[in-house]
Order: sequence, then C-alpha cells, then structure tokens
Amino acid sequence: MDKQTEFVLRTMEERDVRFVRLWFTDVLGFLKSVSIAPAELEAAVGEGIGFDGSSIQGLERVYESDMVAHPDPSTFQLLPWRDTTQATARMFCDIRLPDGSPSFADPRYVLKRALGKAADLGFTFYTHPEIEFYLFKPTFGPGQVPTPADQSGYFDHTTTSPAVDFRRHAITVLEQMGLSVEFSHHEAGPGQQEIDLRYADALTMADAIMTFRIVVKEMAVMHNLFASFMPKPLTDAPGSGMHTHVSLFEGDQNAFYDASAEYNLSKVGRQFIAGVLRHAAEITAVTNPWVNSYKRLVQGGEAPSYICWGQSNRSALVRVPMCKPSKGASTRIEVRSIDSAANPYLAFAVVLAAGLAGIENDYELPEGAQDDVWSLTDRQRRALGIKPLPKSLGNAISLMEDSQLVADVLGEHVFEFFLRNKKAEYEAYRRHVSEWELEKFLPAL
Repeated sequence: MDKQTEFVLRTMEERDVRFVRLWFTDVLGFLKSVSIAPAELEAAVGEGIGFDGSSIQGLERVYESDMVAHPDPSTFQLLPWRDTTQATARMFCDIRLPDGSPSFADPRYVLKRALGKAADLGFTFYTHPEIEFYLFKPTFGPGQVPTPADQSGYFDHTTTSPAVDFRRHAITVLEQMGLSVEFSHHEAGPGQQEIDLRYADALTMADAIMTFRIVVKEMAVMHNLFASFMPKPLTDAPGSGMHTHVSLFEGDQNAFYDASAEYNLSKVGRQFIAGVLRHAAEITAVTNPWVNSYKRLVQGGEAPSYICWGQSNRSALVRVPMCKPSKGASTRIEVRSIDSAANPYLAFAVVLAAGLAGIENDYELPEGAQDDVWSLTDRQRRALGIKPLPKSLGNAISLMEDSQLVADVLGEHVFEFFLRNKKAEYEAYRRHVSEWELEKFLPAL
C-alpha cells in the first residue's frame, strides 16, 4: 500500500467517513458517480470497481462492456456540504479495461496522453479558468424562459441579491475542498456570475472544474436557486464562457516569458498562439460542443467570433494579458472561446495539442489584431486574413471530421463517438421547429 492510500484510509477513519463517491466523466463531460463503503476502498484502489461501460455515453461498445474504475488517491476530498455526522468523501477515477490497460475512451486518459506528449518535449501545461454561469429562480418549466436571480450587472456590488450569499457560501465550500479561488464577481448578464480558480496543472484543473460544477449546483439548491452552465440561456444577455489562461513551464521557468521580446512573449509562446489559431476552427466542436454554444459565439458579448489574437484585445480569440516586468512567471495567453459547459479534459487536450503543433512545426504568428474585430466589415477582415470561427455545430463537426490533429489527440474511439453523437444532436436541432419560427412565420405564411 502506498503512502497516499494510507493517508486516505487514516483520514477516513479519523473523520468517520461513511460513504465514498467514486467520480469519473463520460465523453460528453457529464459526471458519473458510484458510492462504496469505506471498508471497500482499499480493494477498490488496488483492484478497481467493475461496471457496465456500455451504459455510459461513449465509453464502450456493448460487446466490450466490462470496464473498471480505479480511484486516484491523490484526488481524495471530503464533501463539506454533506451531513457532517455521516461524512462523505469523493475520489476521481481512471477508467481501465479488465486487463489493467487504460481505456482509450476515458476523457481523463485523453488529457493524460496529451500532457505526456508535452512532458516529452520538456513542458508542463498550466491552466487558469474564469468560469461563468447563471443563477435563476427555480420557478420555470419546459418551454418557459427562466427568471434571473437578480438584475445586477458587471461588478455590481449589492447587499440584497441572493447571489452575494450564494457566492460566499460556494467559495467557502470550494476552499474547504482545496480548490483555491482567485476572484469572484457578478458578470454582465442578469443573474450571471463568475468565479475564477487559481492556476494549476491541467489535469488537476480539469478535476477541479468537474468538482466546481457540482459545488455550484449544490450550493444553488441550498439557496433556493438553480445554476446553469448553458452557453447561452437568455436571448438578450451575454453567454457564459470559460476564458482560460494557459502557459507552458520548463521546470520552474515560464516558457512563454522573454524579457527582451515584444509583450515579453517568447518564441515558444508565439508559436503556441500560432498553433491555436491555425487549428482553432477544427477544435471548436470540442471546445464548444453544443448546438447552443454557437449562439454564444455570435458577434459581440465578449465571446470571440473570429480567429485572431491581440494584446489586451477582448474581441480576439486569443488575448495576451499585460504582465508586470517583475512577474515573468505570470506570462500567459488567454483562450476565450471555451464554453463553461465543455468537457474540460477534452478541451484542454485539444488546445494543448494545437499549441504544441505550433511549437513542433515552427508556425509563424500572424500580425495581431489592434482593432475591435467585431466592428470591421467582412471585406476588412478578409483583407487582414481574419477568418471566422464555425458558425454552427454542424459547421464545426465538418471541420473536426477532417482534422488529423483532433483525431490523434482524442484517439479513434473518442473521436468517432464524439462525431456520431454531435451529428445526431445537430440533426435533431435542425428538425426542431422553434417558438421563434412559429411566432414569425405561422401567421404570415
């Protein structure tokens, strides 16, 4: 038994843990959970817990259904919102086949493979997400427009909004679970919130994001609210994204930092941006995987619509934040397209793969966009070589389908399942007759 497992078992005994929830994520990014008794944990860590993979979205085909969830002891945390007299803990799992080999359909393993490639090149990949979401009153049903929890706006300081107590409670729980929160505030939309997690390596952060979503939803219920990470829940309000700051480190040195370069951005950093830009269109189906995602990416609302980069340019897909000269370690880039509802394991994997492609193939970074890209005409954007992001999930799927980079990073199984599932979602969306269409066309045609 390793020291990490010993620590977990000792902690469980000291804290009188009665239930252990084993968590893992399906290909679409939905959290799955199975509870075991504390007495079973040691065997679970050593041998895993078997389950029917054919019943989980994207994990396995029916004739290969036997799967095994192996808890990762380093992810052990108590769930502070559960009954303290019967403490509950959680651990993330790696999904394997019965012979002990990794499942290529496990999103966590997809990210681990991508991080392994970065490590082979001498890099560690760090991420820092700004996670947006909406709080609604829990008084809506099918076909009804949800009512925001408040009518506040960007950075508003209020004393009566239910979101104030909610954020305080949610941040307390996140900190109790070891998830460091850097900032929190009210966002631009009514009822819209943002909570930023402090940077960590990408695997730790992907686990943290899955935990974050559960904490936010649980705390919302406790405050008689409903939380949603839907990319664009309100027609006339901004969508919810997950602007993600990323950087590569070589040991203790930030590989993106060069004190003598423009914006203090090193050659490696410029190549990484060039890779993200060149492959942006083909990875968008992964970073923005829902039909609703493309209503967020409509022009305006601080969501990118075009493939370009800029220094402190919030209309760009990739932004280079300003850093103090004395803080070279904080040099980073911000990828602004990712949805709060994306599968973080897959989204981080494809962004990393695109950036590494830029480094390995010495991509040249185009000129940065100095203007508000949304305010330019189509002709002006074409003259500047600025191409649009996919305008629909269908468009994004077509581009992904032809992408060797995405096929390589996701692996054959996840790649094929993801495409098949998203094609079905888009076809169902195309068939659906919306309320807007009925209101506009039924009386007139």
